[in-house]
Amino acid sequence: MNRPLRTTLGGALTAAMLVTVAVAPAQAHPAGRPPTVLALPDGFQPEGIATAGRYAYFGSRATGAIQRVDLVTGRGTTIGAATGTPSLGLKVDPRGRLFVSGGTAGDARVLDTRTGEVLARYQFATAPTFVNDVVLTRDAAYFTDSNRPVLYRLPLGRGGALPPADAFTTITLTGAYEQVGTGVNLNGIATTPDGRALIVVQSTTGTLYRVDPATGASTVVDVPGHTFTNGDGLLLLGRTLYVVQNRLNQVAVVRLNHTGTAGTLTSIITDPTFDVPTTVAKSLGRLYLPNARFTTPPTPTTPYTAVAVRTH
Repeated sequence: MNRPLRTTLGGALTAAMLVTVAVAPAQAHPAGRPPTVLALPDGFQPEGIATAGRYAYFGSRATGAIQRVDLVTGRGTTIGAATGTPSLGLKVDPRGRLFVSGGTAGDARVLDTRTGEVLARYQFATAPTFVNDVVLTRDAAYFTDSNRPVLYRLPLGRGGALPPADAFTTITLTGAYEQVGTGVNLNGIATTPDGRALIVVQSTTGTLYRVDPATGASTVVDVPGHTFTNGDGLLLLGRTLYVVQNRLNQVAVVRLNHTGTAGTLTSIITDPTFDVPTTVAKSLGRLYLPNARFTTPPTPTTPYTAVAVRTH
């Protein structure tokens, strides 16, 4: 039996050496409550989000820049420098390190959230590749590749030590999973409630799969009567799995069994502020989603936002 893949919980650290970026004022709730709509820089093209305490981190698929936003005040700052390659799926660990999926660059980066310094970089693949999303466990980071039927495993040493640049493993998916065409296949990733396996969503088919990280063997997660068209980011809270369906402007809420082999659709979250949300993270008792606006032609002056909704 596999050892549980215990997920990490982010802890915010004090930011330093940050560059303030002017954005439009956030729309605050009455009585000084945190805003439900967060303004991101014009032209930013957000896709990923990670939260740590009262802060959220957003990645730009256009430039690779990372924007840090105070969820209480709505004020944003940029940490580190743009890379010229995408920054997609993000996760923050308890040590204040931000793990970044590099999209078409085929890589991953690990940044210090206090300074923006790149602590490590890992080149998983070369074109065609699209390193899309990441989940952290107690002893590894797992990344999806939307162009390939594989996961990349980045082992973490004692105390969360980062491995050398070539110390990652490529896990080929077998079993029920089948790659479809050349579009976006593997996308969001989470762990099962018991922490012993991984769950991924295939955007092209709307199917959830349970994956054994030791072997790559995959089985379909049985959710009777439902597929997850345009499935994107995943978030597991307890036994509740949130599945973002980007172009449908909705989030499917699935109650999983303990092992993650089956589940029941319990509700659908929609909101008038959704504009092709791509993924989701939790903070301050709410869910936060970046609006990628895939259906809006991007320009340097195109406005972008992230929005908060209630958990279900």
